[in-house]
Amino acid sequence: MTAIPTITPCPIGIQAEGTRSERDSMGQIEVPANKYWGAQTQRSLVHFSIGTDRMPLPLYHAYGIVKKAAALVNAAEGRMPEWKADLIARVADEVTEGKLDDHFPLFVWQTGSGTQTNMNVNEVIANRAIQLVGGEIGSQKPIHPNDDVNMGQSSNDSFPTAMHVVTLLEIEDRLIPSVEKLIETLRSKADEWMDVVKIGRTHLQDAVPLTVGQEWSGWASLLEDALKNLRHAREALFELAAGGTAVGTGLNAPAGFSKAIAAKIAALTGRPFKTAPNKFAALSGLDAMVRASAGLRGLAVPLLKIANDMRWLASGPRCGLGELLLPENEPGSSIMPGKVNPTQCEAMVMIATQVLGNDNTVAVAASQGQLDLNVMRPVILANCLHSIRILADGCHNFRVFSVEGTSLNRDKLAHYVNGSVMLVTALSPAIGYDKAAEIAHIAIEHDLSLREAALKSGYLDGETFDRLVNPLDMVGKGVGGA
Repeated sequence: MTAIPTITPCPIGIQAEGTRSERDSMGQIEVPANKYWGAQTQRSLVHFSIGTDRMPLPLYHAYGIVKKAAALVNAAEGRMPEWKADLIARVADEVTEGKLDDHFPLFVWQTGSGTQTNMNVNEVIANRAIQLVGGEIGSQKPIHPNDDVNMGQSSNDSFPTAMHVVTLLEIEDRLIPSVEKLIETLRSKADEWMDVVKIGRTHLQDAVPLTVGQEWSGWASLLEDALKNLRHAREALFELAAGGTAVGTGLNAPAGFSKAIAAKIAALTGRPFKTAPNKFAALSGLDAMVRASAGLRGLAVPLLKIANDMRWLASGPRCGLGELLLPENEPGSSIMPGKVNPTQCEAMVMIATQVLGNDNTVAVAASQGQLDLNVMRPVILANCLHSIRILADGCHNFRVFSVEGTSLNRDKLAHYVNGSVMLVTALSPAIGYDKAAEIAHIAIEHDLSLREAALKSGYLDGETFDRLVNPLDMVGKGVGGA
């Protein structure tokens, strides 16, 4: 086709039944006539129909950005006619917008380089582009999946490029805002309850008092530190492998392509993506993904602690600690009427443990970068995106359905404070550790209040005890404890 074809706007979809014949370097194969994918996608579906784990759709959306950037760079530098680049870019936008999601069917368990996923994208873009100019779908004319859509690229550099783009976008657009809102809610609760004294617990045993607000401020600070580390970890994702092609040498990619495509991706996303300084490292290792996954693990750890702490403190309602009153979202038992469980906390604990497992998978898979290519990319990408998604959704639900509606059982808090023997710690500076310990043992052995035990010991009178043992004086000031 020598003349510039006319684009005829047509709705997405192919109105056809049965199959059509598509070809690749291995020959002909029948594909569903109503799908845009081609031969290599179909071969993957035949050979890798393993489980139900599909390649995450956000990866394809990011791949649309990569393919658009490549086409525009190729056209700008005269390697591709502008009309082809514009056509590819138009369809790539449809990919990024999720309009072609039904045509990306591949499983996670496929070639470790992600070649079949890359070709799935190439084939879908090519056939949809052919449809837009009135050509014969499957003919590979006037848009060829390899020669045009994949120009200047290899699966070995385009897949890790798409990995970095999607992981970065999912962390920044989905996860971070969700965590920030949870931190804000924890901080608000901490400020509200900063003067409410409660008994502390160490080793799951009574300890000296603190305030509810101080305890909650600790939770918020743990998440803030984890989020800071995640932000730092994500910075390595800005470096892109594009331009390294098959083994890092850049064969079949023209000079300057790596910097140009990174700059174009940066412009399309509004993020400071740049070309990786060493493409051999970018292809043979996946350390940036390892660091990102470690950042996700670092977020899961405090979330697990907070959720477990909340369900401990809410245990009861009559035979547990019962300090916190959690929102009642749904019945908790099919056999025990009236039972309500801390389900959002339980869900968060499960999410956190799943993320820890995902991170272990990522670390092991990333260690398998033998020679010049890591071929464990799909499982690394799938686990990272899975962690991001469940952390983001989990933080949202945990905040909305649990943390925001949590209130205090103030009577129970006061009961524990007034009955605690560990307030005896305030007596040590005045009468010494040994005498204070003796008072504590008297209280425990004879089931006395601490005040009664102190008077029974004869070491101090009631007025002195009341002056020394004031729980509010024992909690320090604010969050610093000083």
